[in-house]
Amino acid sequence: MIEQIGSNNQPLIESGSSTGQPNTPGALRGNGVDVSIQVNYASLVDKAMQPPKTDNQRVQQARELLLSGKLESDEIIEGAVKNLLQYGI
Repeated sequence: MIEQIGSNNQPLIESGSSTGQPNTPGALRGNGVDVSIQVNYASLVDKAMQPPKTDNQRVQQARELLLSGKLESDEIIEGAVKNLLQYGI
């Protein structure tokens, strides 16, 4: 029995690492599954479900600017129209 070990010309442990795993990540032989990139989708979903962070100070400044009427000048309206024509909505 012992004399048959390694008689099929295949090493018992593949070279590459001490665990016998090949150094090159990629598709498993005969499996077709690429394991070189592993993503934790649960953390991505959790992050997407979080409400967006807002800067309360900037929101307050925007409100004050809207209420002041400074955004309703002819120059501001003309610039907005040019941007709409150039870039669209």
